[in-house]
Amino acid sequence: MSIEALTFDVFGTVVDWRASVAREAEAILAPKGIQRDWGAFASAWRARYQPAMKKVREGERPFVILDALHRENLVDLLNEEGISLSEAEIDALNFAWRRLDPWPDVVAGLTGLKRRYILAPVSNGNIALMVRMARRAGLPWDAILGAEVARAYKPQAEAYDSAARMLGLEPAQCLMVAAHPYDLRAAARRGFKTAYVHRPLEEGPGAEAAWPETGAFDYAVADFLALAEALGA
Repeated sequence: MSIEALTFDVFGTVVDWRASVAREAEAILAPKGIQRDWGAFASAWRARYQPAMKKVREGERPFVILDALHRENLVDLLNEEGISLSEAEIDALNFAWRRLDPWPDVVAGLTGLKRRYILAPVSNGNIALMVRMARRAGLPWDAILGAEVARAYKPQAEAYDSAARMLGLEPAQCLMVAAHPYDLRAAARRGFKTAYVHRPLEEGPGAEAAWPETGAFDYAVADFLALAEALGA
């Protein structure tokens, strides 16, 4: 089957979460006289992401949107760091995840791809988060899909199955685009085609990601512009 839709991981693949969260944390906390390694602060917050979702995946708690999980994780991190903020300040910092910057190639690459394909995030981010991020960053999505629509967090099967179903497509007509091999492997198990995009600096300097083995995925490209070229968009 020919590809009709591209579905995207967002955090790390479309947007540079680490540098963006570091910037936002510094802007909110530094004026209060709080000094940290802001990149490390962002990474420590992000490190709580998978464990929090795991509790939902394994049925330890009902489904809750990522904005809520991010806030819980932030409160825990602030307590560990001995940082005291008002509820309004916590909310403002938590919504840093709605203000993430795209990688430099993203908007132009998506604009080219949109001429030929349906574009939709299949992210663990909730709809309010994804919509506000898209408006700020200029991301030209055709639909917002993913965890809140599926009521399941990747790599659970329903996160992918629901995306194809909502678009009225067979999984083989969908190309999952991600910088994370685990995400692509999970999508492939559901029948999706796969495209790896290399984001070596997602985790910051000194923690560069390695390229996957040749042939591991249907496509492996350096950025979204290269993906558009590979797909003839």
